[in-house]
Amino acid sequence: MPKLTILPHEELCPEGRVLDVHAGDVLVDVLLDNGIEIEHACDKSCACTTCHVVIREGFFSLEPAEELEEDLLDKAWGLELTSRLSCQVVVDGQDLVIEIPKYSINMVKE
Repeated sequence: MPKLTILPHEELCPEGRVLDVHAGDVLVDVLLDNGIEIEHACDKSCACTTCHVVIREGFFSLEPAEELEEDLLDKAWGLELTSRLSCQVVVDGQDLVIEIPKYSINMVKE
C-alpha cells in the first residue's frame, strides 16, 4: 500500500501527515477524507487552480497531466515543474510526498 506524505502547511496541516492510500485514489479526495481541507473551488472538475499541489517525490510515477490541467497550472500561484492539480492526480502504486503551496488563487473570489 503506497504512502502519501503531506509536508507541513501552516494552516491546513501544521504537523504534516503520513497516510496510507490505495492505487486509484484521487489525491484531492484523500486529502479531504483525512481532514485536510484543501480548497477545491470548482468542485473537483479541473476548472480552477485552488487544489494545486507540488509533488516533491513520486512525480514520475503519475500519469502525465492532460492539456487542460497544464493550461490551468499556468495560472497557479507558486508553479513548479512538478506542480499538479490534486483533483487530477490518481495515485499509482508509488509513495508520494506532496507540498500544499502557501497560497492559492481563487478566481471566483478574486
